[in-house]
Amino acid sequence: MILLFLHLIGFASLFGGAFTQVKGPKRVVNAAMFHGAILQLISGLALQLMWELGDGAVPHIKLGVKLAVLIVIGVLVVLNRNKPSVADGAFWAIFGLTTLNAAIAVFW
Repeated sequence: MILLFLHLIGFASLFGGAFTQVKGPKRVVNAAMFHGAILQLISGLALQLMWELGDGAVPHIKLGVKLAVLIVIGVLVVLNRNKPSVADGAFWAIFGLTTLNAAIAVFW
């Protein structure tokens, strides 16, 4: 439960860090987005490890898709972290893929 809580905090940080900038004229990859992406990756991998060690069936395809989406988010966040502003395409990709990852978790 602690890992799931941390995973949700990571999502909230990543999503919230982007959401607060949706209407802004200048968008950046802020610390909340960077740390949220890292927390999502670490806690997600730890959650999968715990699932693998358990008795239930592990949805490897779903988790693989979520990991692939998070890797793309992570690359975009890291590449744009120190830039004075983020291109609209990169910002909306981060925002959209973060939303997509949450939708995969809930609806798949």
